[in-house]
Amino acid sequence: MAEQSADHHLDIDAHQRTYGAFVRGSVVLAIICGFVLVALCSFAFGKSLNVFTGFAGLIIGIIAVLIDVRSGSQRWFLSLGALVLFALITAANVG
Repeated sequence: MAEQSADHHLDIDAHQRTYGAFVRGSVVLAIICGFVLVALCSFAFGKSLNVFTGFAGLIIGIIAVLIDVRSGSQRWFLSLGALVLFALITAANVG
């Protein structure tokens, strides 16, 4: 068993790629959770067109996250801007 083990401690490039992918995936998951949370608030507390607004914001938000992922951006401006805009629209619809 010991003869077949490879020496992996020098493969720092693979480690950095894996860590970068993990961090990007965590950011994507957190932003999508934000969109789901705002959509649920829209569904529950919205006064007019709450279901349409919730689903439209959720779909547009997921598309914005996918665009940010594919562009390779590290700043997530499109996704966060869409999330803030969706939250403001939902807040205006609730209030």
